[in-house]
Amino acid sequence: MAAPKAPVLDATGGGSKEHTLDEAIFAAEVKSHLVHEAVRAEANARRAGTAQTKSRGMVSGGRSKPWRQKGTGRARAGTVRAPQFEGGGHAFAKVPRTFQQKVNRKVVKAAFRSALASHASAGSIALVDGASFEAPSTKQAAELIDGFELATPIVLVCNDDEANLAKSFRNLDRVAVVEPSELEIGAVVWARSLLVSEAALPVVEGRAR
Repeated sequence: MAAPKAPVLDATGGGSKEHTLDEAIFAAEVKSHLVHEAVRAEANARRAGTAQTKSRGMVSGGRSKPWRQKGTGRARAGTVRAPQFEGGGHAFAKVPRTFQQKVNRKVVKAAFRSALASHASAGSIALVDGASFEAPSTKQAAELIDGFELATPIVLVCNDDEANLAKSFRNLDRVAVVEPSELEIGAVVWARSLLVSEAALPVVEGRAR
């Protein structure tokens, strides 16, 4: 099978040049179950886990029985701290916890390769010449998206020193700009079009190896 290729886009509207992608990464077998596992772990890691409620041992009051044990016709009760009373503690009180799941590094890399390979096989990945943006221009970025009919949402991956490129895209609707080190598998899956600057491509490939 031929190695996958991606068009190289620039701010002037050029897109005739193509770049041959690393076959070991962008032509890898798509393992959807690993992608699901990795994306779920990323989502759980973002959860704060700070929810907390008071148990019966944490609420005030209840030093003595609310009524005597027998003769009242009511069920026996030992404290108004019990969950059935107004102002009582929760039966199964929530406590702060972590939702993080352990995922092996090999699984994460395989899931990352699968997500990238899905874009390569669908033809929804393209490279961007960051040097062609000599100054920040949202108009040029919008024309690039419209000219090549890129489906949204779009994720643009560029290095920190490519400020003109990042500023050109960051104000556009349904476009997310991230650095290679911050690119999550969930973002790759969420994007219908994946744009990677030529300078950031080696870093992205390095994370998938």
